[in-house]
Amino acid sequence: MSRVFLVRHGQAGTRHAYDELSDKGRLQARLLGEFFTSQNTRFDLAITGSLQRQRQTAVCAGMPEVIVDKGWDEFDLDHVYKVLAPILCEEDAEFRHAYEAMRSELAAATEHSAGVHRRWTSSDLKIVQAWLQGHPGYTGETWLEFHNRIAQRRAELVAATQDTDDHNIVVFTSATPIGIWAGLSLDVEDHRAMRLAGVLHNASYSVMRLRPDQLRLHTFNSIPHLTHPELHTYR
Repeated sequence: MSRVFLVRHGQAGTRHAYDELSDKGRLQARLLGEFFTSQNTRFDLAITGSLQRQRQTAVCAGMPEVIVDKGWDEFDLDHVYKVLAPILCEEDAEFRHAYEAMRSELAAATEHSAGVHRRWTSSDLKIVQAWLQGHPGYTGETWLEFHNRIAQRRAELVAATQDTDDHNIVVFTSATPIGIWAGLSLDVEDHRAMRLAGVLHNASYSVMRLRPDQLRLHTFNSIPHLTHPELHTYR
């Protein structure tokens, strides 16, 4: 049996530079690494997705060597927006009004301080919901394809650790992959996994116990290293 620590990346930048950690995100990741050291938690294998915010979290957490696995990448929200936003604007006048208002607010916002950069808007929710439901106009990785990609990482980790029964593995990834794995451990294999993803703190860790025939959730969304409330962020 192996223990898999699934770490969500630290706080990312603004909507204009989301695939990069903010200063607070770097601090969150550093504190996570220091916490693991203080608990004498050592890892036999460290993996990160290929996204910059995931890799930066691993570096700031002090991982000396990591394997980059694109299979742990978050779904491509930028592409989802690029494809579906124009379609939904044509289909739904209410969405178009909300979407244009959000874009105007973003254009007027300052680079780092505006709350709009952190807020999940009604437009975001409608676009992601259309993707989850398999909108016929969408071209790109579907929800089902994405879910399967993340679920397949389980078999790969089992194969990578089959030489021994006891491994500590850490994976630096994003909210939705962690939500999917938590869902799999609870026999939730549909879009309800997004609800689990939605509550994850930046730089939190969740612990799974992994066997070839079993996946169990032991710890979810843990942040003992983030002792100050101002370090509790979600985007």
